[in-house]
Amino acid sequence: MSNKSGERLGRRDFMIASVATIGASAGLVANAPSASAQGSTHTAAGPASGAASATVYTGDVIQGRKVVSALDVNDLEPGKKHHLYFQGVEMPSGQHWYVSVTVAKGTQPGKRVVLVSGVHGDEMSSVHTVHSVMNQLDPALMSGTVMAVTDVSRAAIEGMQRRWPNAGRGADLIDMNREWPGNENGLTAPSRHAGLLFNRLLRPNADAAIDFHTGTTGFDVTAFNIGGMDVPEVKAMVELYPVSQVFDNHVYPGVLHNAFMDVGIPAFTPEIGAARVLDLEMIALFVEGTMNVLKHHGIVAGPMGRTGKDVGVFVGNSAFPILATEGGIVEHLVKLNDKVQPGQKVAIQRDSFGEVVAEYTSSVAGEVTGQRSDALAEPGNPLVFILFHEDVPGQDETYPE
Repeated sequence: MSNKSGERLGRRDFMIASVATIGASAGLVANAPSASAQGSTHTAAGPASGAASATVYTGDVIQGRKVVSALDVNDLEPGKKHHLYFQGVEMPSGQHWYVSVTVAKGTQPGKRVVLVSGVHGDEMSSVHTVHSVMNQLDPALMSGTVMAVTDVSRAAIEGMQRRWPNAGRGADLIDMNREWPGNENGLTAPSRHAGLLFNRLLRPNADAAIDFHTGTTGFDVTAFNIGGMDVPEVKAMVELYPVSQVFDNHVYPGVLHNAFMDVGIPAFTPEIGAARVLDLEMIALFVEGTMNVLKHHGIVAGPMGRTGKDVGVFVGNSAFPILATEGGIVEHLVKLNDKVQPGQKVAIQRDSFGEVVAEYTSSVAGEVTGQRSDALAEPGNPLVFILFHEDVPGQDETYPE
C-alpha cells in the first residue's frame, strides 16, 4: 500500500512532448506568412492584426441571422440587440464552423465588454451564465456595448467534449484553450479558428473581457475566479463576484484570458462547477458578479449586488495537485471548499478486491478547489486540487488536467 501525495509538475516535464511537436511544426511554417495576433501581416480579406475594421457581411443568412467574417460593434445600430453568426474556420468539406454572437449595444457610448463561453465543448454552465446575463440587458437603458460569444469551439460542442476533434493531420484532440491568440495560417483548425476569432471578432471589440469555464468532464470544481490580482483592473473585476475562492495566478500561456492580457485588455476566467450539467445555484452567483462588473464599467445602472467581501472569499496563489499513483476506485475524505492541513488524508483508493492500495494526503494548508468526480482513476489522474498561498509562487507552473 502506498502513501503518496501528489507532486507539483514542472512545465518541462508536462510540456516536453508538446515542445517537440512545436519544434517540428516551426520548421514547416518558418517561411509561411503569419496572421497571428502578434504580427502585422494579414490576409487580403482580413483586418490587420489587432486593428479595428469595418464589419464584413458574407452575404449568407443562417436561420434568419446574418453572417459576418469581421465585426466592429460601432457599425451596429444602438439601442438594440443584434444576433449574428461569425464565420469561423473552414472544414475539410469546404463548409465553415459558425459561432453565435449576440451584441447588446446601448444608446449611449461607453465601455465594451466581451463575454466568452464554449471554448471547451463540455462546459454548459458557462454558456448558460452568459445567456442569463445577456437576457437581463436592455440596450435602451445601457451605455456602451456587451458582446457575447457563446459557442467558440463548435466542433467540440457538437460532441459535448472538452477538446476539438481535429482530423487535418490525422485524428487528434486539441485543447482550444491552449491555442490563443491563434494563427489564421496555422497548421491546425483550432489554431486557425482562434486566430480568426481573436483578430476579427474578440480583440477589436473589447475594453475588458471575461472567459467563462467550468471543470472538465470527470472533475468537479468550486465557484472560483482565475486572474492576476497584481493587475488593478483585473483585481477590481474579480472582487465583484460573490464566490468562494480566487486563484490569484496568471496560469499558463495559450489560454484566452492571457491572450487578451497580452494585448492590454484586462481579462480573467470564472470557473463554474462541474462540466456537462447546469448548476443553476452556482450560475446565479456568476450572473450577479458579472452584472456587478457591467455596473462597475458604467454600462448598466443600479446598485451593486453581493461581492467577494460578503461571502468571505478565500484567495490563493497556487494550486497543489494530488495525482493518483494506482488504479482503482477513489473515495474522497474531504469535500469541495473544505479547509485542509499538511499531512491530512484527503482520499483513499481501493482495488477490485476492495483492498486499500493508496492513501493520499495534502502537503499544504489550504482549501479544496477541485475533486475528481469519476469514481475510477488510473495513475497520473488528478484526484484533488488544493488552493493555497505560498510566499514565493513557483514560476511557470503547469497544472495537470
